[in-house]
Amino acid sequence: MASNLARRSDSAVVVAGQKHKKQLRDRGQGTKYLAFRLAENVYAAPVALIREILTLRPITPVPRAPSSIMGIISVRGQLVTVLDLRRRLRLSEGPVTSKARILLVDPMGVETLGLFVDEVLQVYRLADSDIEQTASALGGEVAGYIAGIARPAQAQNQADAKAQARNASGLRHDASVIILLDLKVVLAS
Repeated sequence: MASNLARRSDSAVVVAGQKHKKQLRDRGQGTKYLAFRLAENVYAAPVALIREILTLRPITPVPRAPSSIMGIISVRGQLVTVLDLRRRLRLSEGPVTSKARILLVDPMGVETLGLFVDEVLQVYRLADSDIEQTASALGGEVAGYIAGIARPAQAQNQADAKAQARNASGLRHDASVIILLDLKVVLAS
C-alpha cells in the first residue's frame, strides 16, 4: 500500500511538471527587457536595443545643447552623446548616486547614444500576454513613448522554478508595474 502511495505521489509530481512546462510553452519565449529606475519609477527597454551598461564617468557638457543632453563621453575612442532620460521624459530631477548608469543604445542603427538612468535593476523575460497595451488611454505625447505596461510579478508566478532561483541569486527587484519604453520614439523626439 505504501508503494502505491509513493507511485501516485511520483505521478502527481510528473503531471504537475508537465502542466508547468505546457504553461511555459503557451506563454512563448517572450522578450527580454532591461529594467531600470528613473525618478522612483521602474521603466524597461528591450535588451536587444542595449549594447552595453557603463558605470558613471565624467561627462563633458556641450554648450547650448538642449537640457536633456548631458554632454559627451568617450567610449573606446568613440564620442557618445549622453541623454538624461529623466529630462527627456520630463520626470522629476533627483540626486545622482553611485548606482547611476549609462546605457549605450543604437535603436535606429545610425548613432550610438548614452542614456543616463538612476539605477539598473534586472532583466525580465516578458511574454506578449504579460504586457498590457494601455498606453493609448494616457493620450497625448506620453502615449507614443510607452510601448506597454508590464506586471512582472504575474509573469514571475508563471515562470519556471529554475528561472526564479536564478533571479533570487542575482539582482532581483520586485517591481509591481514596469513601464516599457519605445526607445525609437523617445529618442526621435
